[in-house]
Amino acid sequence: MVKKSQHGGTFIGFIMGLVVGLASSLAVAIYVTKVPTPFSNKNQPRSSEQDSAESQKNKDWNPNNIFQPKAPAEGPATAVNDAPAKPVDAPVNKPTAETVKSEPAKVESRPTVTADPLGDLTKAKSGLTTAAPTPTGSDPFDYVIQVGAFRSTADADAQKAKLALMGMDAKVSERDQGGRTVYRVRLGPFADKTSAEKIRTRLETNSIENTLVRVQR
Repeated sequence: MVKKSQHGGTFIGFIMGLVVGLASSLAVAIYVTKVPTPFSNKNQPRSSEQDSAESQKNKDWNPNNIFQPKAPAEGPATAVNDAPAKPVDAPVNKPTAETVKSEPAKVESRPTVTADPLGDLTKAKSGLTTAAPTPTGSDPFDYVIQVGAFRSTADADAQKAKLALMGMDAKVSERDQGGRTVYRVRLGPFADKTSAEKIRTRLETNSIENTLVRVQR
């Protein structure tokens, strides 16, 4: 009875193993027919062009290309001149010796500056100028007209301004008289007595007292 049960279990195990083996073989066959393998074309003959193309591809193949960026395509090279164009200097006309000689020298005229601008202004308006002393053989003296002697500079300057309005250039001078300083207002000097008398006449016409003083040259 024990031998019969062992024989039946062995037969059932054999049948199950056969079924599993057939199923595995069928699955492998289906997989091989559906998926192409790299060994399928191994025995097919290849042309010389295919061999040379594959050898050139294997020669230029670099495994690191996938990690390197592709270089940009180079366009046609154009010659660029970075250096800026040098400007052309305009011709400069240099003066020659003849042109320098022909041009006259320019002299700047400067106005004469005096210590009494008010007197100069009145002279220009009236046209009266004080006669400059000229040496004469007959009269060895110069003539001065004194228009006043004052104890303060303010009075002397006021008299000088009054004469300037008449077109006469007066001068103020200091002198010690009796221990006091006197400020004298004078016109001149005049080279001759005739010129001095003409000025005195104008002063008297304007009611200005004056004195003619003769000074040795």
